[in-house]
Amino acid sequence: MIENEITTRATALFGIVDKIYNVLLEWGLSPSLAQRLDEVISVSLLFLLAWTANLFARVVVYRIVVHFARLTPVKWDDIFIEHKVVKHLVRIIPGIIVNLAAPIALRSELWVTVMQRGAQIFIVIALLGTIGAATKALTIIFSRTKEYADKPIKVVFQVVMVLAYFVGGIVILSILINTSFTSLFAALGASMAILMLIFKDSILGFVAGWQLSVNDMLRPGDWITVPKYGADGDVEEISLYSVKVRNFDRTITTIPPYSLVSESFQNWRGMQESEGRRVKRSVLIDMNTIKFCTPEMLDKFRKIAYIKDYITQTEVHIENYNREFGYDNSVLVNGRRQTNIGVFRAYLEEYLKRHPEVNHKMIAMVRQLQPTEKGIPVELYFFISNKKWVDYENIQSDIFDHVMAIVPQFQLKIFQYPSSALPVEQ
Repeated sequence: MIENEITTRATALFGIVDKIYNVLLEWGLSPSLAQRLDEVISVSLLFLLAWTANLFARVVVYRIVVHFARLTPVKWDDIFIEHKVVKHLVRIIPGIIVNLAAPIALRSELWVTVMQRGAQIFIVIALLGTIGAATKALTIIFSRTKEYADKPIKVVFQVVMVLAYFVGGIVILSILINTSFTSLFAALGASMAILMLIFKDSILGFVAGWQLSVNDMLRPGDWITVPKYGADGDVEEISLYSVKVRNFDRTITTIPPYSLVSESFQNWRGMQESEGRRVKRSVLIDMNTIKFCTPEMLDKFRKIAYIKDYITQTEVHIENYNREFGYDNSVLVNGRRQTNIGVFRAYLEEYLKRHPEVNHKMIAMVRQLQPTEKGIPVELYFFISNKKWVDYENIQSDIFDHVMAIVPQFQLKIFQYPSSALPVEQ
């Protein structure tokens, strides 16, 4: 129906152009000059018709669509309007009018061919603009839904955009050289190696993005560490060509997606989703300060509330053991005895059990590691319930402040190089 209306108006336009040609002849112009002026006037009138149609589309059609979109309760149409999807789409109207009206309104086959091909290329470009705007709008729409909020949706729509540009380029080329799209596409099959080289980054990015999505390796908002690229921060954006990471120093690192698939990186999402964040730190104890506990030492340790019961129960157990096997307690190497580092470990275990910020549902232990030239490491391995970075660091620091301060109470000493073990000036 619309095509019939356009054809009717174009026929009327042709009648006007024909009358202009006759008027030019009546004015005494030669047929050749009258024909040239007629072509110029016809083309001008056709451009005027296209401009009028474009003005009508932008002022009337576009505003009507925007008005109805604002009346609807849904939000997706507002996003389409915001990203100018409709504005790009209505630009097709003048192209369609010129393409249909050119063979009717123009006499010259050359001008008809030029105008029609120009109109067809204009339509393709307008469609590509519409698809580009639509992909941006759809990316936002899907990213705001629960199902796709943590998926690399942008990668998918960028692939659609790349394919659209690729197909659109072939269509424009087929229009320019007057060859069918299928024939030109088949001819380009022999050049696929070159095309794959040109679109190598896009292909690798798409494959990598798909793997990251399917295997749930990366989501927007994840905290990742990629030492090779100096990235340590939150993922802001996953696109076809790059993964943007905002580091904790507020700089932005851009990483190729296929690098995250072909090489290793650390994703902290598991920690963020768990019930606690791990602490794994050691205190180096000077081995020269490790010794058996004397009765005086044990009496002193019994005054420490956390290990009062431990000291009493362990002493009873050791006395029963030594009595059972008849060991002579006057010799230190005979039988079993408590050590100050053993009591220290027991105190740390009880301290972690009673600490309100330690997650008691997860592993919490104190262990000795392999002795080194810097002393014997006593490692605390536990999880803090509060996973926020600043709070986590403060809680961890408070715990080790206490641990380091309590070491001398067990007649132990933290190892440090002699050059730094200078007396403090009073």
